[in-house]
Amino acid sequence: MPENTSQAARWGILGTGGIARMFTSDLLLTGHQVTAVGSRTQESADRFAADYNLPAAHPSYQALVADPSVDLIYVATPHPFHYANARLALEAGKHVLVEKPFTLNAVQAQQLVSLAADKHLLVLEAMWTRWLPHMVRLREIVAAGTIGEVRSMSADHTQKLPDDPGHRINALELGGGALLDLGIYPVSFASDLFGAPELIEATATFKQTGADAQVATVFRYAGGQIATTYSASTTKGPTVAAVLGTEGRIEIDSVWYAASGLRVYDAAGTLTEDIRPLVEGRGMQFQAVEAERLVAEGRIASDILPPQETVTIMATLDEIRQRIGLRYPGE
Repeated sequence: MPENTSQAARWGILGTGGIARMFTSDLLLTGHQVTAVGSRTQESADRFAADYNLPAAHPSYQALVADPSVDLIYVATPHPFHYANARLALEAGKHVLVEKPFTLNAVQAQQLVSLAADKHLLVLEAMWTRWLPHMVRLREIVAAGTIGEVRSMSADHTQKLPDDPGHRINALELGGGALLDLGIYPVSFASDLFGAPELIEATATFKQTGADAQVATVFRYAGGQIATTYSASTTKGPTVAAVLGTEGRIEIDSVWYAASGLRVYDAAGTLTEDIRPLVEGRGMQFQAVEAERLVAEGRIASDILPPQETVTIMATLDEIRQRIGLRYPGE
């Protein structure tokens, strides 16, 4: 890791798209250091750096990962490029926060996790939902046994996204489709609650481009729990989630995977807790806090989302794709 004479870690942003802008905005809003951006062109990097008043703008990803003023790299490119971009950063000796989905498949994910371990570097999936205050509280409620033994969960992630065949969401060569863009959220939530499923069922419909338009899944676990998820890029639904236990339930408000609130009910249906945490910006800074803490402590794995769990989640997505007959170019 480059020498850093200050206490705060210094971020480099790899990519200049919408998600990179949202993350950078939240970092700067909450006092984090962003020292550089890298793009495929100098013009794009300069524009991004000017918008956020960043000290350095690099015309290539190679130049960004070589920048000694950067400690952590945030990989914000489309998913088919996550593997190569994260590998580039790791091989340059940089810690990495990789946008979800982590990679295109579990094989790529395992290779990145193994490389990071070999180099004693942090690699963390940017599943920002895990660190939002209402989700932190949800895990506390579940761990305390407040709703008894958790038996099931359900969650949807639906958006009305463009139908243009040229749009990234509809382009198979860019990993487009409802599953990897949207379904990753409820699938990861199910993993957080129950771990890896022992049985996976899935069904889907597709667009003319071959990208999946909607995907529904049912997971069964060794302990008898069941999780259901639904994702779609063609319709806007409630985007809510629920966790059911033997002694009560938790309902998460729309939009459940973003900064939101939750309500806890006992077995009689009586409301026992209603929380609405205040969050600055969108809340993407919480994952940065986790990454910075781990680096400062010399750790390379988060307890909230360990690297091997990320690999397992990718394996679940692989199995779903096999069930619905979805393959990406080059696989």
